[in-house]
Amino acid sequence: MRIEATFAFVDMAGFTALTEAQGDEDAADLAMMFAEIARAALAPGDRLIKTIGDAVLVTSPDAAASLTWVERLLTDAAAEPRLPTLRAGLHHGEAVERDGDVFGAAVNLAARVAAEAHPAEVLGTARIAEAARELGIPVVDIGEVALKNVRRTTFLYSMALMLGSGDTPIDPVCRNHIDRRTAAGRLRYAHREFWFCSLTCAAAFASNPEWHHNESMLPHR
Repeated sequence: MRIEATFAFVDMAGFTALTEAQGDEDAADLAMMFAEIARAALAPGDRLIKTIGDAVLVTSPDAAASLTWVERLLTDAAAEPRLPTLRAGLHHGEAVERDGDVFGAAVNLAARVAAEAHPAEVLGTARIAEAARELGIPVVDIGEVALKNVRRTTFLYSMALMLGSGDTPIDPVCRNHIDRRTAAGRLRYAHREFWFCSLTCAAAFASNPEWHHNESMLPHR
């Protein structure tokens, strides 16, 4: 049977290193806890298709429902300090459903999108970005990305959701606390995400990112 849905892969960033550090038993406990939190966040229409080690695959009837589920999951997961940072990839398309599982290019693409996400990042394709904007979620255009085992490059977008962390980001220029939902923008530098209260601060950072990065590592007085 063919279905149309939004496919969301969410996993725990750094799970392999965590397993090495804490051992198999603790890692398995965290994976089970994560799956239960993901299941509890489901709304009518959402389906937990399967757990895959440190990841879950959930289908939702449309992109808006999927984004809403992801945000619930990230919010609930943030309340559990033992869980590592989450990351997510979403794509809407068609797939084949058999015996409760789903198969096809759309499912594979969602998995590849999730693998491209940095820790504490939610990535999606064009339809996901459109739904995010309609929900009032800020969207950053990442551009064309070459995904592993995907023939053509894929346009990806980053959604400024509550990203699985209770920490409030601080603008590295003016040092004000930032609400991700109303942030003027963000930039990546030295493998970190920096959020800005205004385009003025973003431009100041871009003019000398190394200095502002070093300053942001100092204690905030």
